[in-house]
Amino acid sequence: MKTPDKRMKTQQWLATIAIFLTMGVILLGAYTRLTDAGLGCPDWPGCYGFLKVPQQEHHVAAALEAFPERPLEPHKAWNEMIHRYFAGSLGVLIAAIFFIAMFSRQSAKAVPAVLLALVVFQAALGMWTVTLNLLPLVVMGHLLGGFTLLSLLALHWLRLHPQYYVHEPELAPLKPFAMLAIIVLLGQIALGGWTAANYAALACIELPICEAGWQQRLNISEAFDLHLGHDDYEYGVMSAEARQTVHVFHRIGAVVTLLVLAGFLLQLWRRAGSKILKRLTLGAAALLLLQFSLGVLNVVLHLPLANAVAHNFVAANLLMLLVVIYLQLRHSSKTTSKESL
Repeated sequence: MKTPDKRMKTQQWLATIAIFLTMGVILLGAYTRLTDAGLGCPDWPGCYGFLKVPQQEHHVAAALEAFPERPLEPHKAWNEMIHRYFAGSLGVLIAAIFFIAMFSRQSAKAVPAVLLALVVFQAALGMWTVTLNLLPLVVMGHLLGGFTLLSLLALHWLRLHPQYYVHEPELAPLKPFAMLAIIVLLGQIALGGWTAANYAALACIELPICEAGWQQRLNISEAFDLHLGHDDYEYGVMSAEARQTVHVFHRIGAVVTLLVLAGFLLQLWRRAGSKILKRLTLGAAALLLLQFSLGVLNVVLHLPLANAVAHNFVAANLLMLLVVIYLQLRHSSKTTSKESL
């Protein structure tokens, strides 16, 4: 029998590994999407009916016979399958976190249960991404689900390490501002996901907003229509005007996000006293500036692959840090309430 301390250590290690594995899955997901490999395997969960990419001649022939409309492209298929292998491993790990928490008297069980439900839903979204041929709503939802999973794992990790909570009751009034910053960032991430899912990342290639006359070309109704009912969404189904509209909204959202998050982090930096919160604030500020710079470079350099993948990854980590900061402020708020009783 494991002692309570050993069980806690096991949970802490699993949570840490799960965070890094989720980061890897997010990186691989972005790489898969940006290399147009989302349909590298036209079936799910296997690839052309196999558990790995077909390589032998008779397997390749069988794959072509089964899916004549989508010839095998091995490099894209491997991109997709490696992502699935990592995502599957993450699912097993989160299931382990859930079951260990269920049998541990000292652990909170709500977050592991939500994690398990979310990872199952993420698997369903991964399946629908393929079976619905890259339906933008599903692709965007899959992106948001991955980012949410990372933030929830950070929440779980922090609860398993209570020694890292800070005690600064005077920061409790900043909690609404922190929630606003998270909501604004989530909205911007959703816009970024919608931009990528509709192949609108290069719809505007001039700064600061778009090419001349963009105001006259706005098509908001089509830009935010769900476009249900198409057989295939690979490379997008929107008009050029609608894609430009999506891109313009994402750029405007980037400025709004920069201002709101910078305002919040500046207030937090001025008021925070602990080293932990100072470091979290500095880290979030660095990621915010990096994310904005990567967005600009995506336009200037016409969406280089490494830069675009980094843009996804930094956004996920920025959201995670804001959630951790909010948890610290929430903890301080609860401490204040207890002291006032």
